[in-house]
Amino acid sequence: MTRKIRMLLCVAGMAAVLGLRSGTSCAAADEAVLPFQPGETLTYSLHWKFIHAGTAVFKVLPATELNGRPACHFLLTVRTSPFLDLFYKVRDRVESFTDLDVTHSLLYKKEQREGKYEREVIVTYDWEKQTAQYEKDGVKRPPIFVYPGTFDPLAIIYFIRTQEFYPGKVLMGPVSSGRRIIIGRLRVVERQKVKVPAGKFKAFRIEPEVNQMGGVFKRSATTDLQVWMSADKRKIPLKVRGMARLGSFSALLASIEPGS
Repeated sequence: MTRKIRMLLCVAGMAAVLGLRSGTSCAAADEAVLPFQPGETLTYSLHWKFIHAGTAVFKVLPATELNGRPACHFLLTVRTSPFLDLFYKVRDRVESFTDLDVTHSLLYKKEQREGKYEREVIVTYDWEKQTAQYEKDGVKRPPIFVYPGTFDPLAIIYFIRTQEFYPGKVLMGPVSSGRRIIIGRLRVVERQKVKVPAGKFKAFRIEPEVNQMGGVFKRSATTDLQVWMSADKRKIPLKVRGMARLGSFSALLASIEPGS
């Protein structure tokens, strides 16, 4: 179950970055340009089979400085429901830092607290050397090569929201969490109407390829993943639905707090 929850962090990781440029800035206040603002909070209800598994909360934090450079700052927290806490308590925290134009990742941090398992991961992206270095619990791995415009699994969600969608569009690009790099691919299938706890929306249904994603999708004949994003300027992820080796799972948008 927890591996499914972690996959929700990477749902939009199959996205476009090659050859694309975003004209946005997370420090800007022009809502006509930027689809998200500091203060925006998106809360999702997570489900595994027929069980309410927990909640995931995505936040856009105020712009900050990283190594003397201005940076966008994003936060994701995941926690199991009180019922599942009795069996396997999860308290995960993920942070991502990008440049102000949201064109590449600068730093990725993950704190996992899952049952008795705990670990801290830091991934540093060095764009002068074009590498990403993965560090787990203070132990660093050798840096790996990354392509220009590479994003971590959290930042890619926000980059996707800066792009335009239409049925039939195919997007490709590199995503890396420091251990390896993959070229993700997704296809915009069609426009639909979607109802989630947060309300009714016009949406785009998107199908990411999952054959490179590993984890719960690895070597599964029943693999499936679909994402619905709002068909407006905000491009908010509304719903995620998937099927993998351990059964079905979903994430539904429960509430929206717009930024300022």
